[in-house]
Amino acid sequence: MIPYATTAEAEAALGRAMTWAEAAWYQYSAAMPDSWLHCHTTFILFVIYTITPLPLVVLEQFAPSIVLPYKLQPRVRLPLAASLRCYMEAACFFPLAVGFQLVSYPAAVKQILRTRMGLPLPSVRETIAQLVVYSLMEDYLSYWIHRLLHTQWGYEKIHRVHHEFTAPTGFAMSYSHWAENLFLSIPALAGPVIVPCHITTQWLWFCIRLIEGINTHSGYHFPFSPSKLIPFYGGAEYHDYHHYAGGRSQSNFAPLFTYCDYIYRTDKGYRYHKLKQAKLKSLEENNVEKKGGSTAFNTVQD
Repeated sequence: MIPYATTAEAEAALGRAMTWAEAAWYQYSAAMPDSWLHCHTTFILFVIYTITPLPLVVLEQFAPSIVLPYKLQPRVRLPLAASLRCYMEAACFFPLAVGFQLVSYPAAVKQILRTRMGLPLPSVRETIAQLVVYSLMEDYLSYWIHRLLHTQWGYEKIHRVHHEFTAPTGFAMSYSHWAENLFLSIPALAGPVIVPCHITTQWLWFCIRLIEGINTHSGYHFPFSPSKLIPFYGGAEYHDYHHYAGGRSQSNFAPLFTYCDYIYRTDKGYRYHKLKQAKLKSLEENNVEKKGGSTAFNTVQD
């Protein structure tokens, strides 16, 4: 809740006129308790999780010719009922998260996260810098937790639930054992804990992370995706191999970037897989050329 009764008081405290974004934030949040602003995070993520995977799920079911050329495992078609089951089982965690946020608000926000709710809003430069730090920190910590989940005990007791989908769908991003969801929330929160931010930056960070996770679990690799412009970004193709290999996979643990797998040499299986695919593609192309040349020769003979 912003402690200013009017915009004039807010501008006097800032020592300047509010920007249009700050004015909009004041109108929205001035009379709203901070605990409710904190709970917005879960509502926003629930909406994104519900909507973002839907286009590909619907197109795969009702217009497969449009998207199947870009599907990484085209021979695997997930039934609509399986996608809905995946969504329903994962979505049930969101109401629990709201209750947890309300109960933990005083300690979580004021003492641990130290999230700012009021004015001024962060600058674009500050927001981008924080998002970069959060991304690198989350990626590194998640890499090691993911490796631990692929130990025999971790996989059999916890991580095997997530790997039920060997050809993943966007909804599978949050389809996990409750313990895995808890463990992997630690890296996502580590950045905001170490580098405190405004609640709007926190919303943006969690939204970006969720959308990225949905993308890497989508099962599709589009050559025109803007994510290809991000340096060291793994993407759907990179993570799809991890699900394809399943429980025996000891490759591609990083959730976002590829530098950890490269540094610790846990991308060997993926590199071998890509090399094998390239050789098979080359052989197929050579066979096509030979058949074409043979057909042309026979035509001349006739």
